[in-house]
Amino acid sequence: MFIDLLRKRRSIRQFQDKEVEQEKLELLIEAMLRAPSSRSLNPWEFVVVTETETIKALSRAKPHGAAFVKNAPLVIVVCADPEKCDVWIEDCSIASILLHLAATDLGLGSCWVQVRLREHDVQQSADAYVADILGLKEGMVVEAMIAIGYAAEEKKGHPASSLLAEKVGWRTE
Repeated sequence: MFIDLLRKRRSIRQFQDKEVEQEKLELLIEAMLRAPSSRSLNPWEFVVVTETETIKALSRAKPHGAAFVKNAPLVIVVCADPEKCDVWIEDCSIASILLHLAATDLGLGSCWVQVRLREHDVQQSADAYVADILGLKEGMVVEAMIAIGYAAEEKKGHPASSLLAEKVGWRTE
């Protein structure tokens, strides 16, 4: 059941030294491409990275929260053309969560790395740094990177007691 998948998914930052099989990679790509998009404008684009040196460079995108990427065998960079759609951030986020859930369903671990609105250093944004590394076309922006691989750490799902039920408001008769 879908709820079981949600209960199981966790952010994984430690990966085995093992490639993600082509069949699984193709399913991950299909999951992203099936993401709903406002008015079907599909402003997102994805860059699949398996090349070790590029992954290492991506792990230096920002000073905090990206270093673990260097050990992932697969990184998918989620980009968009903001000129195509005013809700490109939402569309990219939807595609990203589908990617995370597909990874979990396939027995893989994954973790989101925020790029948009983060700094690489005092002179360059993380977005510009990643765009330069990947040679993105003019106008494309990077929302996030998703590190994916076989988990080298075990994490249990969050217990139901940790859910923030107080964040739910009710309007009834």
